[in-house]
Amino acid sequence: MLPCLTKKYLGFDCLGCGLQRSVALILHGDFILAFKMYPAIYTIIILAIFLLINAFRSFKHQESIKRWLFIINIVIIVISYFIKLSTTNL
Repeated sequence: MLPCLTKKYLGFDCLGCGLQRSVALILHGDFILAFKMYPAIYTIIILAIFLLINAFRSFKHQESIKRWLFIINIVIIVISYFIKLSTTNL
């Protein structure tokens, strides 16, 4: 696994910490632990699939769909990051 440079040099987790391990867990079939490791993993996968399909095919409201998928992902990432920070500093 690649090390997190933020954690290595600054000493705290970044917003992406856990994503790489979560993908590895999905590839090993541990879907629940992947979600616990990085809660936005499945919405990121949905976004990636949509962007891939959208590269070859147009949709009626594609810009609105992309915008909402990005917003949902950012909200989940930020909320889960602050939850992780609040539970690790106890």
